[in-house]
Amino acid sequence: MNKRYKVIGMTCAGCQEKVLKTLNALPGVTAKLDEEYVDISSKNPVTLDQLNSALQSSGNYQLQEMNSEEKPAVIPPQERVSPSSVYYCPMECEGEKVYFQQGERCPVCKMYLVPIEEKEEFRNKTQAFSKTNLPESFQHQLGKFYCPMFCEGDKVYDSDTGCPVCHMHLEEITEELLAGSKEKQQHHHTTSETSGFSKNFMAENAGKYYCPMLCEGDKVYDSNVGCPVCGMDLVKIPGKPGASSEDDTVTILFRKFWTATAFTIPVFILSMGGMFINFPFSHHIQGIIELVLTLPVLFYAGWFLMVRGYRSFMRWNLNMFSLIALGVGAAFIFSVMALFFPGIFPAEMMKEDQLPLYFEAVCVILTLVILGQFMEAKAHQRTGKAIEELMNLSPDEANIIINGEEKKVPLSEVKIGDILRVKPGEKIPVDGKITEGNSAVDESMITGEPIPVEKEIDNKITSGTINGNGTFLMIAEKVGDETLLSKIIEMVNTASRSRAPIQNLADKVSKIFVPAVIVVAILTFIIWWIFGGENRMILALVNAVAVLIVACPCALGLATPMSLMVGIGKGAKNGILIKNAEALELMHKVDVLITDKTGTLTEGKPSLEEIITHDNGDKNKILKLAASLNQNSEHPLSSAVLQEFKISGLSLDKTSGFENISGKGVKAEINGQIVLLGNEALLQQFNIQVPESLKSAAAEKQSAAKTVSYLSEGNVVLGFLAFSDKIKSSSKRAIEYLQKNGIEIIMMTGDNEHTAEAVARELGIDKFEAQCLPQDKMEAVKKLQKAGKIVAMTGDGINDAPALAQSEVGIAMGTGSDVAIESAEITLVKGDILGVAKSRILSEKLLKNIKQNLFFAFIYNILGIPVAAGLLYPIFGILMSPMIAAAAMSFSSVSVILNSLRLNNASLEENLKQ
Repeated sequence: MNKRYKVIGMTCAGCQEKVLKTLNALPGVTAKLDEEYVDISSKNPVTLDQLNSALQSSGNYQLQEMNSEEKPAVIPPQERVSPSSVYYCPMECEGEKVYFQQGERCPVCKMYLVPIEEKEEFRNKTQAFSKTNLPESFQHQLGKFYCPMFCEGDKVYDSDTGCPVCHMHLEEITEELLAGSKEKQQHHHTTSETSGFSKNFMAENAGKYYCPMLCEGDKVYDSNVGCPVCGMDLVKIPGKPGASSEDDTVTILFRKFWTATAFTIPVFILSMGGMFINFPFSHHIQGIIELVLTLPVLFYAGWFLMVRGYRSFMRWNLNMFSLIALGVGAAFIFSVMALFFPGIFPAEMMKEDQLPLYFEAVCVILTLVILGQFMEAKAHQRTGKAIEELMNLSPDEANIIINGEEKKVPLSEVKIGDILRVKPGEKIPVDGKITEGNSAVDESMITGEPIPVEKEIDNKITSGTINGNGTFLMIAEKVGDETLLSKIIEMVNTASRSRAPIQNLADKVSKIFVPAVIVVAILTFIIWWIFGGENRMILALVNAVAVLIVACPCALGLATPMSLMVGIGKGAKNGILIKNAEALELMHKVDVLITDKTGTLTEGKPSLEEIITHDNGDKNKILKLAASLNQNSEHPLSSAVLQEFKISGLSLDKTSGFENISGKGVKAEINGQIVLLGNEALLQQFNIQVPESLKSAAAEKQSAAKTVSYLSEGNVVLGFLAFSDKIKSSSKRAIEYLQKNGIEIIMMTGDNEHTAEAVARELGIDKFEAQCLPQDKMEAVKKLQKAGKIVAMTGDGINDAPALAQSEVGIAMGTGSDVAIESAEITLVKGDILGVAKSRILSEKLLKNIKQNLFFAFIYNILGIPVAAGLLYPIFGILMSPMIAAAAMSFSSVSVILNSLRLNNASLEENLKQ
């Protein structure tokens, strides 16, 4: 017998060892692991139950049977096993609350609980450290124990005391484990950022649909039937990994919307036009025409909404679609009965001997909700106007150099390491660096800065930016989906698919509102049945149905998606790229911001700030000698000197005998004299004394976080050059705004104490820490979170990545490292911390806008419910009027749309000036 199974619950190398050891111990069984699968060979038949029974003795492991097409069969949520025996509700109805029994349901939403390992924060942790990517510190921790979920990063223990976070058994660090990690890193199995599914799963299920909220885990559907749990539109799995999905959801909804609109308009005219026009046919004929026109709207265009509503009642998981199905169903049935059986209704319902029909209500409600669904689906594919422009920046072809000859090839054929020629006026095809030549590059579409940037050999260049008048050769370093341009597009696309927790507010309201409306309808029926007089039965029924009709908030489907789409687009136009909508909501609640210094608050590169001479010497001479020395150096300070020298217009001197003295500085012969440039230790090595006046001036600069390099010619010290990492002009403005709005600022940097103190003092930051390691920043985030704080972290380097991933809102500088960008929820394209302040302003405006929309979606309908229940009948003899229902629907929808569009006119800059 030869069979392949998928292993569930295996999270680390220790798990692999246990599974293999247990299976191979079975009589006649040979087991071999291949990533997350195990191949079982056995001379005698062995059942899946026998294998799983054996595995249960060694841990919470389970084999999953494969079907005939070698695909893993879908495991129902109630049968999924948590290695740590911890389970949680995937909708997080009770926040961070967890359970310890497999197969239980959430007491709030009734969904099955799923393993805690499926939670996003656990997946994020295993992205930083995993069995294929163990921390470097483990190399020196043989014999120690660690949590296989890396709940505490690279923290180790002396014995298996159990993880204090997830309660899993700790694993021992062995030589085999370390060796296996190195080997697996060469064959690392990557996963899709969008869905969390493996590439094999994506390939096997290409063209199928899944819920973007993963409410049912990896369950897929053949068509977009809508998620039966949360009601969202399903997302189509791309035809191949990395390819853009040609999802037909938008096309289908577009077609259904215009079909519904085409039939709704004449129904609306027939229904409302009677107040102004005398139609040449009877009210009964008019009703039949309205019914015929309504049928395509209900049973073709809007039927999928009715199905979703029906499913919500079947599971008693009430949501927006519950209200829609309830209201539309009641309006349609009432109208059909009034059209064909008018005699059963009381005279009080008549208006000019005619019964009100609500076919226009059915059509308008469904058409507007389809519009909301279309806009939400459109957001799945749409990047907003600013990003659409970026998508058109990448050229279709590139000029590649092969064996010294230039050849034009499609961009898809360019590989990492290829040498490309970029000519004047061309768009740069991929990310890389210049190897020959120079030019000025227009990076305005990436950075927003209008002035072209001078680029030379070894300077980084970005795909989509536009070359100026020069010609240069470049080496391709990132191609395809790895380029900055592609990642910008990917992040905004991902954001449009994400769902902010505020969006759940509509469903939470629905869970209360739907039962409340049903209760009001029942009470209406009972009261009318008791006190309704001669026609009490029919009056009770009619008024109860009227309550259901008027209670349906047709604009509810527009309220959140409309605001999110406008808000995310507004962010993109302001250089704020939002990876998921949840980040926008949390940004409003942040009360602590931890920020890196270099590259975040400062420019991230040294600049020559001042030249101090001895005895009123010649500053130009010092600059010229320093530049002549630095033309041969690769030290970070060299570019600062050469940059300043370019402005001076002087010419370089010839040098000979250049020598780089490690840790001290550089030395060369210029015009027959030995010239030194470096620290005081360099001068001491050559027995050169620094004048006391210069020492005193240098000490003053160093106390202000400046870097000092002395320059000597022969045996004479001519002066020194003072370098600094300039604070960004916008940093102080951003810090002041955030502090004014109640956000505590903590600066954490790997730089020295003097520099950190000087920057903090200049920016007005009270709390700062210097010489921080990556784990220090992450631990600081954890400590604040345990204290109940909502923490945002901003940074630009690889050392910031762990803290960015740990924080509630990670904010990366777009000018920083890819690792930082991947670990963050928000990316600031310009690398300007002022974007943090703008993000908070946008968050406040977005949440306020959504709550206003939800108010408009309900208020008119709530006001109409008393009228529908017959509250005005005893006084004025008025029962439910079709005008009231129509006005409620119209006002609520128009209010939501206009209110959402107001976000486009919101100024983020004006708030910063206040």
